[in-house]
Amino acid sequence: MTLTQLSALATLSTEGAMTPGALAAREKVQPPSMTRVIASLGDLGLVDRAPHPTDGRQIIVSLSSAGQALMESETQAREAWMTEKLSHLDDEQRATLRDAVVILTSLVEND
Repeated sequence: MTLTQLSALATLSTEGAMTPGALAAREKVQPPSMTRVIASLGDLGLVDRAPHPTDGRQIIVSLSSAGQALMESETQAREAWMTEKLSHLDDEQRATLRDAVVILTSLVEND
């Protein structure tokens, strides 16, 4: 599993089903690159492809049940890792991280 594949799965997980073009734009990659990513994820059984309801030239990509299970597993593993790491910090260090999260969130939301 590549980082690009995981990122595409994460976007589908948080934002829901979308066209390949919308997914490419969200991931900031060229549509042909996303087409290859979607094909590989489809081969792995992690995404489903369905006809677009109003545009016969398009498809809608969504997480399959296997893709949803993978994303839930990845999320749980990341949360467990972070919880363990944070448990070793003192109150001042955790407060600094909270402040940094506010700043980083502001930067991302203004993108």
